[in-house]
Amino acid sequence: MSETTISGHTLSIKDHDRASAGLTYVYPVVSRRAGGLSIGVNLNVNNACNWRCIYCQVPNLQRGAAPAVDLAKLQSELTGFLRNVLEGDFMQRCVPEGARRLNDIALSGNGEPTSAREFAAVVDVIGEVRRDVGVPRDVKTILITNGSLAHQRRVEDGLRRLREINGEVWFKLDSATREGRARLNDTRTGMGQVSKNLGIASRACPTWIQTCVLAIDGEPPSDVEQQAYLDFIASRIGDGLALRGVLLYGLARKSFQPEAPRLSRLPLAWLENYAQRIRSLGLEVRVSA
Repeated sequence: MSETTISGHTLSIKDHDRASAGLTYVYPVVSRRAGGLSIGVNLNVNNACNWRCIYCQVPNLQRGAAPAVDLAKLQSELTGFLRNVLEGDFMQRCVPEGARRLNDIALSGNGEPTSAREFAAVVDVIGEVRRDVGVPRDVKTILITNGSLAHQRRVEDGLRRLREINGEVWFKLDSATREGRARLNDTRTGMGQVSKNLGIASRACPTWIQTCVLAIDGEPPSDVEQQAYLDFIASRIGDGLALRGVLLYGLARKSFQPEAPRLSRLPLAWLENYAQRIRSLGLEVRVSA
């Protein structure tokens, strides 16, 4: 099963409602990629991001950065929620059988989390809460990021601290061409900067590449797009980057962007075929249709 009910609200892999727990920063989801319960930390409570991905599920998305983070409130919310998960009846009451395991605490949410000026301090808060509540060591702390700010010293510092609390970085790479990135992510960040930032992230903390693949107007990524992506990955491996692998996933939830009617899911067979081409480069690939 993939659904869980919280105070009358039903969550599923198709609905990651950030308000489901009635909290400001903390929300639970049953994650298809995690295969269990993920505790989300949403720093972008203003629905602001420095990118605008056409498949983004955030309504009223705006350009910008995360607002100031109330660290005390975040600590209180995360502590109380994790105690309910680990010591209370949350799992039995709200999570279906087969998903009753705490997989991770994930810095994700409604925008780019590293845009918060307090990003490194937030990582410290999560580490303190993990110790105070007794979160098992094997529970990961995941940063889901577009990677665009990894070169900033405050962000790199936070990534190093993330490593100390069983951290992982999921670094977005949907396209390796300027045209593809403009079309999919509405960003002008060049591949040279992407390569630099990916190197910074992978040296600071274990890093996966996360890639969303979809059809636009019924067409999958072109052969040119696919080859550029494979060439970029091969080059980074050749440079000696220690990447954990690739998280390859398709559309699971409705986009709230203007392009939504043009987007559709690709068949699992297409994803698996693409995954095999990536695996041939020597990386692990995990597929979520």
